[in-house]
Amino acid sequence: MNANPLDLLGGFVTLAGDPLALTMILAGALFGVIVGAIPGLTTAAAIAIVLPVTFYMEPLSGLVLLYVIGKAGRYGGSIAAILFNTPGTSAAAATQIDGHPLALQGKAGKAIKVGTFASVSGDLFGDFLLICFAALIASWTLSLGPPEYFAIYMMAFVVIGSVVSDSVLRGLISAAFGILIATVGLDFISGANRLTFGVTNLMGGLSLVPVLIGVFVVAEVLVQAETHAGKGRKLAIAPKPTCREDSMLEMDDVRRCAPVIARSSVYGSIIGMMPGLGSAVACFVAYGEEKRRAKRPELWGKGAVEGVAAPEAANNAVSGPAMIPLLTLGIPGSTVGAMMMGVFLIHGIQVGPSIFTQSGTIIYALFAAGLLGILCYGLIGWFMSGLVGRMIAVLPPRLIYPSVLMIGFLATYSVRNSLFDVGVSIVFGVIGYGMRRYGFSAAAFVISFILAPGAEQALRQSLRMSGDDLGIFLERPIAVVFLGIGVFALLARSLPWKRICEREGVT
Repeated sequence: MNANPLDLLGGFVTLAGDPLALTMILAGALFGVIVGAIPGLTTAAAIAIVLPVTFYMEPLSGLVLLYVIGKAGRYGGSIAAILFNTPGTSAAAATQIDGHPLALQGKAGKAIKVGTFASVSGDLFGDFLLICFAALIASWTLSLGPPEYFAIYMMAFVVIGSVVSDSVLRGLISAAFGILIATVGLDFISGANRLTFGVTNLMGGLSLVPVLIGVFVVAEVLVQAETHAGKGRKLAIAPKPTCREDSMLEMDDVRRCAPVIARSSVYGSIIGMMPGLGSAVACFVAYGEEKRRAKRPELWGKGAVEGVAAPEAANNAVSGPAMIPLLTLGIPGSTVGAMMMGVFLIHGIQVGPSIFTQSGTIIYALFAAGLLGILCYGLIGWFMSGLVGRMIAVLPPRLIYPSVLMIGFLATYSVRNSLFDVGVSIVFGVIGYGMRRYGFSAAAFVISFILAPGAEQALRQSLRMSGDDLGIFLERPIAVVFLGIGVFALLARSLPWKRICEREGVT
């Protein structure tokens, strides 16, 4: 099952015949850029709000909307980072280091154009890898059975839990909590009640949307309310340029940034394929590595255009490769991927290696939509970023976040017309706020919550095959490899390597 250029061409043809999907590309790009540029409002929160709407769309239109919002949101964070010194998303945290000093010099236009050029270049590179290699990897994973899949799930739980949080223990607790919450409801084999506590509404389990709205939207509003309590947020637009060149991307800028963008795109793509790392890690890895390689590193942090190009290329290059484990193994490596997985499942599309044979038309149309989405957000950023910045600067948080909260509650209620679901979102909002406050990982919790049913099914199928003998996982070489990766990742994050090296006299 090799990538065929005709498959991608067929994806463009499918899109051309679907006006709603084309409209969703433009809407997703515009919405993603705006939301990404609002400090504190994460892309995950934006997607969680939009998610219920996609349930009423055709599968392609819904997937396209979420996919493009994810891409554009990563880019949109750079606008706030450059103009306000406050990254709109964590993926743009490194962009502000050199982006805002450029803005203070009256070169905000140049910084944004460099960021746009780097973002589009990195995203295109990542999508190229996705299109070329996803189907090839899927053809190999078709031979995997339940034991291998359970090992992959276990690896994902451990890797995501140990990587996405500053504390390994808190990350693993977050993942375990997600697994526990996923078991609420009727056992799908025995029919026994699990953790329902006599509540009839819990017998069907906890729905995805209320949990997502609670953890990402309600919790975010609570955090912002605490942050801005008793004080207003003042965002100052950067000073005006002193000359025309300050707002332009010149050939000298391209020449200096091109090798930086190329290397950073590779960093971001590699990190994107690793579950749990994501754009925030990619931007700092690229920034640190390129600063180390720079001929004059002392200029970085004071307005180096390369310091904008490196993190923006890396964090956007994550987007395409992050879809590879989702499409080939059914393992989302990020919260955006986890939400897209929910849309796949709602529409009856089984995510995994068979998706290219069973739903190949939709997948290649999604790839084509991703390329068009990159073009759309690039044009929006190039020509409209100043307008977006001015709009956000004048909107007070007291209007933004209550509006977001109400939209979140309406989205929750609309799925099943259930006030119980609204209550669930409030409960998980409080839980999500507590997780943020005490250093637990909402991302690890949500991804584990979504993966847990598949892991349970693979475990039970494996035990049926072996007559309840757990040794089956040690008899399958591929399963052993994936379990070993999980153990290695846990040890790599847990052991005090630095102290061990110092004790042994290794520098």
